[in-house]
Amino acid sequence: MKTIVLPCLFACLCVHALAQKKPLDHTVYDGWQNIGERLISNNGRYVAYTINPQEGDGGLVIQSAAGSYKKEIPRGYNAIITEDNLYLVCRIKSPYKDMRDAKIKKKKAGDMPKDSLAIVLLGTDSIVKRGGIKSYKVPGNAAGWLAYLYAKGFGGDKAVKQAPDSLSRLDAIVKMADSLTYIADSLRNKVSEAKTNGLAVLQPQKNAVKKNTAEDAEEGTILVLRNLQTGAEIKYPFTSDYIFSKNGAKLALHTTKKNGDTLQKARVLVITLPGLTADTVMQGLNDAKNLVFDESGSRLAFIAERDSSTKALQKFYKLWYYKTGMDSAVLRAGINLPGIAAGFTVSPHYAPRFSKKGSRLLFGVEEVLPPKDTLVPDFEKAGLDVWNYKDEELQPEQLRRLERGIWRSYLTVIDEDKTEPVQLGSHIFETVLPTYEGDGDIFYATTDTGRRVAAQWQGYTFSDVYAVNPVTGEKHLVIKNFKGTVDPSYTGKYLLFYDDRGRCYRVYNSITGRYYKIGTDITTALYDEENDVPDDARPYGIIRWMQDDKYLLLYDRYDVWKVDPENKEKSELLTTGRKDRTQYRYATLDEDEKFIKPGQRLVFKTYNEVNKYTGLYAREGTKDLVLILNRPAYLSNFVKAKNSGNLLFSKETFSAPPDIFLYREDEDAEVDTDGREVLTPLSHINPQQSEYLWGTAELFKWKAYTGKLTEGILYKPENFDPAKKYPMIVYFYERNNNTLYNYQAPAPTPSRLNVSFFVSRGYVVFIPDIWYTNGHPGKSACDYVISGTRALIKLGFIDSTKIGLQGQSWGGYQTAYIITQTNLYAAAWAGAPVVNMFSAYGGIRWESGLNRQFQYEKTQSRIGADIWQRPDLYTENSPLFYLPKVTTPVVIMANDADGAVPWYQGIEFFTAMRRLNKPVWMLTYNGEAHNLVERRNRKDIQIREQQFFDWLLKGGKPPVWITDGVPAALKGIDYGLGVK
Repeated sequence: MKTIVLPCLFACLCVHALAQKKPLDHTVYDGWQNIGERLISNNGRYVAYTINPQEGDGGLVIQSAAGSYKKEIPRGYNAIITEDNLYLVCRIKSPYKDMRDAKIKKKKAGDMPKDSLAIVLLGTDSIVKRGGIKSYKVPGNAAGWLAYLYAKGFGGDKAVKQAPDSLSRLDAIVKMADSLTYIADSLRNKVSEAKTNGLAVLQPQKNAVKKNTAEDAEEGTILVLRNLQTGAEIKYPFTSDYIFSKNGAKLALHTTKKNGDTLQKARVLVITLPGLTADTVMQGLNDAKNLVFDESGSRLAFIAERDSSTKALQKFYKLWYYKTGMDSAVLRAGINLPGIAAGFTVSPHYAPRFSKKGSRLLFGVEEVLPPKDTLVPDFEKAGLDVWNYKDEELQPEQLRRLERGIWRSYLTVIDEDKTEPVQLGSHIFETVLPTYEGDGDIFYATTDTGRRVAAQWQGYTFSDVYAVNPVTGEKHLVIKNFKGTVDPSYTGKYLLFYDDRGRCYRVYNSITGRYYKIGTDITTALYDEENDVPDDARPYGIIRWMQDDKYLLLYDRYDVWKVDPENKEKSELLTTGRKDRTQYRYATLDEDEKFIKPGQRLVFKTYNEVNKYTGLYAREGTKDLVLILNRPAYLSNFVKAKNSGNLLFSKETFSAPPDIFLYREDEDAEVDTDGREVLTPLSHINPQQSEYLWGTAELFKWKAYTGKLTEGILYKPENFDPAKKYPMIVYFYERNNNTLYNYQAPAPTPSRLNVSFFVSRGYVVFIPDIWYTNGHPGKSACDYVISGTRALIKLGFIDSTKIGLQGQSWGGYQTAYIITQTNLYAAAWAGAPVVNMFSAYGGIRWESGLNRQFQYEKTQSRIGADIWQRPDLYTENSPLFYLPKVTTPVVIMANDADGAVPWYQGIEFFTAMRRLNKPVWMLTYNGEAHNLVERRNRKDIQIREQQFFDWLLKGGKPPVWITDGVPAALKGIDYGLGVK
């Protein structure tokens, strides 16, 4: 009896548990979580990450890799762990409710709730908080110091109440005893100097400040420099900008003057650490920007403007330079000074930087534009754009560049031992590529001047490539009329270029002037084997040059090759992916890496094209590849500890959210002798998912009408029953089979189908791959989408009368085309579709200002010819001409601020269907882009999409917006979402 009753009881419990699960609805979105930031300490012992809901208050989680310590900072974000692994610093957002209430009250930006700062002593509950923070910074490669800037009105005794500092950890205090004594003595000795320089000394826990600090806080911002070990703080009033040197030896800041104070002057200060000596390197300026130190911290550069007339219509910035030991900063470049061409000035939009060695300074110059005429009022000025066929760029593209503040700045170089700068860039040479981190003997420049107009229909230009002497500015032609990509070696000795037309890599030796065709012994293609657009195939690319430019690493479709830049040595295959169709791609785990060292451990992320697994492999020197991990999952966002092999990453599947895992490299295999996995799960987001019906994802293969064996992803409801008939929605773009293991969070999406939502509510969702034939994109879509749909119908669990289509942008176009060729689909949803390739061909992509011709002739639309050469293909692929055949009800989304597909394409579609008396609706979200940005609009369209498909595919009642529409008089009052 027991063997019968217990299984029955267990089955009943399972059925009951399943029955308790709910389908997803539109109320779940806001609380659904994702992982945002993620970081790991240099020693690999601490990790931190943010967990954020889609809407509301998130938080920062800090925990030890060993699992013995965990701390949460509500609303924490923008975190760093200090170089010595002792502290975590982060910002804390104001509560979501406070921000929302402030927006409702339409408060100005300066009156909005401000962030706070948190300083956590890792491994303890010790935390220091400061309110009203604007920003904070720490040295890039050093520990012990923190600077934070208060927002205007904060930082004074009356302006904000600061939480008292917690006691530092005892062992840290003992360890820093000598430093503590030094700092204490230094603080006492510097009091008079601090007063002289306008500083306020703040002792730990006492918050002792100058009497006028609250008043200062009302007028400007206060910078606080904190010694993290001692807790000692020093305040610098009226600070507008600041920066640490990378090594933590210096702090530079720009201070402004107090309103109404005629004696006080704005200045640039350099603070030497840890002695806290403050040197004024410049004063009497109006504004300073882009403070930058060299690697050693001994050199400082910045852009400053000190025009005597603060109301001048034009302000000309100049480049200033300071080196330790100098009395003050010296002027190195500016308008009307030697080395700067007539009509040019130092650009405040180009951040100067020092070369690696520090002896060379790179900055930008820009053209001086005529000042705005203020004598004639704007309402009397003509408003127009002048289009000229000789313009290298169309007017919309030029205007968009100005609207975005994208200024054309041209690279200029000045060597420390030279008196005049050398301008390397110009209107002709807009792109200049420095080498050797700015110290190279040879730079490279490209120019396509006089050939840019053709980009309108080509989508590319032919360029000339030059070698440039950064000391003299002399240029030497390397290659003419080149189409492809260029990549200088680290030192600049070599220039790698991939020739699109010749489908090969070549290398130029700048010392000998010789050229080499490289990788000639590699028999596999180094360019896209699956290229299906009417343009030259692109290369798989380069990983990086190796140290001393001795070798470089190149990709083919699957593998990595080590190649000699002069083609003297045999190319070496470093991976073995082609035999089992596994792609190996280099995982950059050091963001500062500039080249690959001999014998360096190389870590590769892998993707298997057959089973869609992702994994990690490593190779050291000449050793064989070593498996780190390989999973039926999607792995991403790898973060490695700087001084440890510990690795942080995300792992997800369709049914498991992308949680954070830790890989401990001290283990020798995936599973140790006790059978424990070396992957340590750290986060567990979205536990509420267990309360809802979900689904499964699987590969589906079928033979398309072209005869090609094709793949797609099939999503089935959690309680799938093959004996039932299900409604199905087919969603597509181009090829998506590599997303098999991607998590699909229920979210109000900007455009794509909300897969998990519909699957949870009993729909089957199918995403087929589409392969294209040039000149026939519409037919290609039909060949794969319709064949895949019919192959699924044959399996017996799809209701052939209840199938819908959904696509956005290129998918929207294909949706519009498919319903002109078949009556198989009962409902269609087309977002931002093109229906008339003739009118779309000449349109503008308003987000960039580019003309759309290149898209049809060379890229995604895949026609391969212009409208005069092949008008038949433009007619064949335009749904507009076949709309009389349509029987499928369709909803169009066409937004009036769409920057990719012209809004009028949706209008053409809608008005044509209306003229033909076809069932059609159009949703236009005002001021919205190609893909919806505003969350309120995303939520709205999700509701309407469900209502539409439920009506036609599940027999639901149609809402008022479908049956009666929404009159303009009711706009914003009644959205028509109700049912009569």
